[in-house]
Amino acid sequence: MPSPFPGMNPYLEQPTVWQDFHQRLVTHISENLSGQVRPLYYVKIEESVFIHEPSGDERRKVLGRPDVALFETPGMGGGGVALADAAATEIPALIARLPDHDIEKHSYVEIRDRQSHDLVTMIEVLSPSNKHYGPDRELYMSERALLLHSHVSVVEIDLLRGGPRLPLTGVPPCDYCLMVSRPALRPEVQAWAVSLRDRLPKIPIPLSGSVPDATLNLQELLHEVYAAAGYEDYLYGSPPEPPLSEEAATWARTLITSMVS
Repeated sequence: MPSPFPGMNPYLEQPTVWQDFHQRLVTHISENLSGQVRPLYYVKIEESVFIHEPSGDERRKVLGRPDVALFETPGMGGGGVALADAAATEIPALIARLPDHDIEKHSYVEIRDRQSHDLVTMIEVLSPSNKHYGPDRELYMSERALLLHSHVSVVEIDLLRGGPRLPLTGVPPCDYCLMVSRPALRPEVQAWAVSLRDRLPKIPIPLSGSVPDATLNLQELLHEVYAAAGYEDYLYGSPPEPPLSEEAATWARTLITSMVS
């Protein structure tokens, strides 16, 4: 069953669902493009790994006992010399604990030249870590800046209402935003400002030289992912995050009700 929404399904933005949807969508994008760009290019799914260490307040203390026992020798009074127990001269093992790490994996798509293996196009489906202010966003913005000053085409697909938009001048307020940046046209880019009720567009995927663009039909891909994952079985038990306006929430409930009736 396809998604009941005409465009992006806001229930897919829930934290408990997003990672699964993101991975499935990236896989579908890769498979869809592979058939279009062969034999001149090949498509790969790559992965960034972010390791978040706990803050100082969250780190656990490792407790142990002293390695040397100090005591007073009998008959020497208070001025005796403290001696070490011979049995304690070997340092005993402690029961320690490795620090907790929050490991986040983020997949993206690369199109590479078959002969040279050079990166031709990078396709990024943004996640909350890319958007919310913090070290992960800063790292992504640094990598993005390098690519935007190279000969690589960059495609960004932002299907999240939450979090601040990445810098892009000239785009009106919108729920979702798509961007295609071609080296020959920078700093100008193609952009799509998409509302909750809009159908997701077909977007071009630039290749190199005079090779015609590939195409991603994002709405069809979303419906395919939705049906394959069986999201209708469990997606609607919780409201969307971030919350919809009262008017949008009423509209959304109407669509969901019509799906199950």
